[in-house]
Amino acid sequence: MTDPFEAAGSLREAYRRVDWAGTPLGAPHTWSPALRGALDLALNTRSPVTLFWGTEYTMLYNEAYVPMIGEKHPHALGAPTAEVFAEIWDTIGPMLESVFAGKGATWAEDLLLLMDRQGFLEETYFTFSYSPVRGPDGVTEGAIDIAAETTGQVIGRRRLELLSRLNDTLADVETVAELIEHALPVLRSDPDDLLDVDILPGTAPEVPELLDRAVLVEQGADGARAWVRLTGVDETQAAAVLFARLSPHLAVDPAYRGFFRLIGTALAQGLNRARARQAERRVSTTQRELAEALQRSLLVPPAHRDGVRVAVRYQPAAEGARIGGDWYDSFVLPDGRFTVVVGDVTGHDRFAAAAMSQIRNLLRGISYTVPRRPAEVLTALDDAMGGFDVGVFATAVIAQLGQDRVLRWSNAGHPPPVLLLLDGSVRLLEVRGETLLGTRLKITRTDHEVELEPGASVVFYTDGLIERRGGSLDDGLAELTAVLEGNGHLDAEELCDLLLSHFLGATEDDVVLTVLRAEA
Repeated sequence: MTDPFEAAGSLREAYRRVDWAGTPLGAPHTWSPALRGALDLALNTRSPVTLFWGTEYTMLYNEAYVPMIGEKHPHALGAPTAEVFAEIWDTIGPMLESVFAGKGATWAEDLLLLMDRQGFLEETYFTFSYSPVRGPDGVTEGAIDIAAETTGQVIGRRRLELLSRLNDTLADVETVAELIEHALPVLRSDPDDLLDVDILPGTAPEVPELLDRAVLVEQGADGARAWVRLTGVDETQAAAVLFARLSPHLAVDPAYRGFFRLIGTALAQGLNRARARQAERRVSTTQRELAEALQRSLLVPPAHRDGVRVAVRYQPAAEGARIGGDWYDSFVLPDGRFTVVVGDVTGHDRFAAAAMSQIRNLLRGISYTVPRRPAEVLTALDDAMGGFDVGVFATAVIAQLGQDRVLRWSNAGHPPPVLLLLDGSVRLLEVRGETLLGTRLKITRTDHEVELEPGASVVFYTDGLIERRGGSLDDGLAELTAVLEGNGHLDAEELCDLLLSHFLGATEDDVVLTVLRAEA
């Protein structure tokens, strides 16, 4: 019998150190085919996967899952779930019990879990699905959990919302008194990040000595406290200081410090804006940089698979502090299919960015829960957008590249991908137009396919790359194919650089660019 832990990678020794015979699962050579098969799937998957098996929901998981549980590893391996996750058992316990009771798979999106994984109860968010794993007799033996941590995205959106409201509130302030009067209610509306917020004179006795523009954090009896000096407010007065107690459920990491520093920057610039138009331009730049940074945090590095290379670019619009809904994604499905997604949510505000994140997470969950072809994924995504009342329209193209080198794709109202062969010839992957997502119309979506010869590249993009004021879509597509023609020898990264260098100066919208190359 083969070693069930052969594919465990860096976890192999941890698996072998567990006294499996002392668990309800018994020694590995006695494990059922269903358990061995599910574990093999989990260990050969690059996304975080966990198994909860048997009467005590004994935990088994892969390498990608370890960062999600932090200091709980390696104790969690082979341990009962109720023991490992005692602090969140009231939430996840009933979900697992319903799966084992035969009520089908569960689904949770951006679920808040106060998890102890770094020595304190940490505010975390996850999108995940518990699905039953049944034996030959149809009885549920275990549950499989395919999860994505969304803590950064959820907290990022929350902080973006606060900073946006703060900037709106400070747009017309004229004095320090007005700033305090209008800003403090906004800051105190976010107790998840900021506690006991106040703006103090720089000469107040409780204010420690600060360096200009530095965030100072000190641990007190009531938790972490932070100060930031509001420099450049009024040259005739001592600088004011922003003070807050920080959340006991969040690590004081660079992102938290940066958020607090950005609040201080927004307050200082709000006052400067009342004195000069120059300060108004600076706050617009800061807001745009924040929007871009937060949007980038919602996008992930490209996935990797042997024989496939992917390069991605995100370029925000050149004008205005707008938050776009453009996104890209790539991941490898359990059966080895390499998936690429590019989409564009209507709108240019924080709601578009939030909707983009929601749609992206829905699409990932749908793709992993049940093996589907691209058209089926888009159909299920459309249904989910209606069921969850996402409330936006979106275009998207999803493509899956199998081990057979056949690229299968489906297009929901999105600009067509471009196929570039190694000999430099170019072909638009144009198909009959199909309705964009979010219309709530029941339509039949279709799959299309093309075999990728070695060295072929496929370019996916959002309309911001090719649309120009006064120009048609056909003009943009013609220009795109002309730029690509004869450049089949370039790799994925070089193709991205080529396209951005050609189109970037004239872009008036956010641009997402993804190039997939089938290696020779």
